[in-house]
Amino acid sequence: MNIVTLLPFIVLIGAMFLMTRSAKNKQRQAQSMRNEMQPGSGVRTIGGMYATVKEVHDDTVLLEVAPGVHAIYAKNAVGAVLPDSEYNRIVHGIDPDEDATDTPVVPDDASSLTEAADADADSSADKADKADDAAEKADEADDEAGKTDVKKIDLGKDDAAAAAGTSEDDKRDGGTDAK
Repeated sequence: MNIVTLLPFIVLIGAMFLMTRSAKNKQRQAQSMRNEMQPGSGVRTIGGMYATVKEVHDDTVLLEVAPGVHAIYAKNAVGAVLPDSEYNRIVHGIDPDEDATDTPVVPDDASSLTEAADADADSSADKADKADDAAEKADEADDEAGKTDVKKIDLGKDDAAAAAGTSEDDKRDGGTDAK
């Protein structure tokens, strides 16, 4: 036999060997991950459900899927054992980075700082007077705006038809506007 005819078979056997080897490594890692599960750790099932491990048995796991709701799953159904920080971030919305920061929140502008100082200095009676003054100023501004408005024209049904140059009968008979 010629080496050229055997070369495709050798390459095929080598590729199969490499693929099975990597698959066995992945299975071994998944099995060790599942064997390292302990009660209290957070897991994600292969279906995408997040739960907390309550009990670990030989082939099964008791998971708490909601407070007070327990379900028995096969160990093979656990897709990943999550670190506590990631589990809390996903399930409870707790971001450990936000808790670690002790820096005060600074507003974008200084107006909120001055409003707080003004609020402490003013009494409740002063606040009521200021609210009344603001309402009066708003009413005066509305009156001024009403005086300077353009004269409004009331086009009733008859006036609108006359302005358009057509009658209502034409529109009912099929003579429509092309608007």
